[in-house]
Amino acid sequence: MFEEVAIARVAKLPALGGETVRLQGWLFNARGKGKLMFLLLRDGSGICQCVVSAKNVSEEDFQLAKGLTQESSFEVVGVVQLDERAPGGSEISVTSVRVHQVAEPYPIGKKEHGPGFLMDHRHLWLRSKKQMALMRVRHRVLKSFREYLDDDGFFCVDSPIFTPNACEGTSTLFETEYFEERAFLTQSGQLYAEASAMALGRVYCFGPTFRAEKSKTRRHLTEFWMLEPEIAFADLTMVCDVAEGMIRYTIRQVLEHCAQDLVDLEQDAENLEAWDKEWPRLKYDDVAEMLMAWKAEGIYESDFQPGDDLGAPDETALGNHYGCPVMVTHWPKEVKAFYMKRDADNPDRVLGVDIIAPTAGEIVGGAVREDDHDVLLERIKKHDLSVEDFQWYLDLRKFGSVPHGGFGIGLERTVSWLTGVEHIRECIPFPRTLQRIYP
Repeated sequence: MFEEVAIARVAKLPALGGETVRLQGWLFNARGKGKLMFLLLRDGSGICQCVVSAKNVSEEDFQLAKGLTQESSFEVVGVVQLDERAPGGSEISVTSVRVHQVAEPYPIGKKEHGPGFLMDHRHLWLRSKKQMALMRVRHRVLKSFREYLDDDGFFCVDSPIFTPNACEGTSTLFETEYFEERAFLTQSGQLYAEASAMALGRVYCFGPTFRAEKSKTRRHLTEFWMLEPEIAFADLTMVCDVAEGMIRYTIRQVLEHCAQDLVDLEQDAENLEAWDKEWPRLKYDDVAEMLMAWKAEGIYESDFQPGDDLGAPDETALGNHYGCPVMVTHWPKEVKAFYMKRDADNPDRVLGVDIIAPTAGEIVGGAVREDDHDVLLERIKKHDLSVEDFQWYLDLRKFGSVPHGGFGIGLERTVSWLTGVEHIRECIPFPRTLQRIYP
């Protein structure tokens, strides 16, 4: 008879030593012989070893345990035994077993599989130890972003996904029919977050964003998730302070709550600890001079020239040199968006900031926004954008305009950086890329 006792999660077992609990999950692995079976049960929060002895369970339950295949779904009831040698520091001495389904032969085995095969089976690959760890870290990163901002007086006010206009550039938009009109999938929630900030002062939006650029690099996705704070009465220093404070808080939270996940991902916690320090803030022109000197000395190779945006080799060189994220400010106006405010001391530079993270490249793009109506109108016309489509955005500069700014941070790039995972496609549950829309 299966015992109906309180359900526990694997992650909570170390606090339940000596108690009788019920676990529900799937078979991660099994071994044993004779009258003793060791079942590794995973429930999403962790993996627990369940010891099934023929002397402690009925003959029927023992046979059920022996018949389980990889990824079979089942439940056990048993006593929590604390043991430092066991995975997670505890195991279950099983007294009864219930099987929900004996799984068919699982297509993902211990043998080496190519990335194409694994991505075709992404719906199943998510169950592997590494992928589960990535999803838990992803959850913790997002939770930490929101905690930091919520505690700092920000309100979550999400922006629409269907938009009538471009934010970053018309060449990277996905166009779609919208009844009798045309619409685009959003590249960023920023413009609408600016409107929200004029109502509530400090806001952030979080949601999917879409870029139609035909990039195949390990750092790009067609659909990715971005968090975008926007702050009324902000200058560039405040934008930088919020971004750095939020990310360093997140690093500490990951270290505290995801220690085992980092082990499973083979990411040394010392890497994260080294990043939790005050970050260099460098102007673009100083960075350009530095990069050109490094090229001349043969330290690294790149096509970079002053005035260019930074490419992957340049970002990598900066990360290697400083060993922590670097904040690059005051960018050339030619490589940044039309809405960024110019530096009063140097109109050829904008009050923008990119945060370049070691191994991951740019994870944050931010700026002070142009708050003058006439200047912004001129920029919109210069970029051949529709004044009619942007009229609502211009209105923000007519009714109580104030200095304001904000930034966007890509969730997947942040997860890739913190976990040391090389390809960003593993940092989102179901990646969408230039060549993939399945599963």
